[in-house]
Amino acid sequence: MDAFDFHEALALQTFANGYALVNGVAMHAQHGARFQIPHAVLKKYLVSGYFVEVRVDSPRFSAHPDAPSNCTCPHCNEDAEKPILSHEHPASLLPVPRQDVPSRGWGEDFWVQIIARDGDVFCGRVDNSLYETRLHAIQQQQEIYFHADHILAVHPVHREEIVLAMDAADLKCLAQWLGEQRSEG
Repeated sequence: MDAFDFHEALALQTFANGYALVNGVAMHAQHGARFQIPHAVLKKYLVSGYFVEVRVDSPRFSAHPDAPSNCTCPHCNEDAEKPILSHEHPASLLPVPRQDVPSRGWGEDFWVQIIARDGDVFCGRVDNSLYETRLHAIQQQQEIYFHADHILAVHPVHREEIVLAMDAADLKCLAQWLGEQRSEG
């Protein structure tokens, strides 16, 4: 598939009920340090076989009236108007039995294994059994297209490979960014 086909496939890709991939770069710009994404220098080294995290969400849904107004996790206590379901690891790395979670129309973070890349557009295979499949129709093993801006995380299993592939300038850029992350946290 050539570059035109990847970009066209991404532009034509739709999901049910108004779901769309979330732009991580835009979310980081909006929320700052509270919404971390990988630096562009890390995304530069993503190749076939690597796992990346993306999010799908729909403006059609929000928290139910019986939901708490603030997140109850010990980390944030932030506004819970739009909960996000997540998967800690790709299913092929850490199989988790299917869990019965009621569909509520929330957003969902999930792992995708990169199949191919053309510039900043990727084709990948969904590597989780998603909770909200009934609503967005994204299935495990389905191929989807996404832009580098959609990437929310790179799975830690690839860190060493990425760092070893970097040239000196990119290593310096990564080290500087990591230093900034530590000072913010």
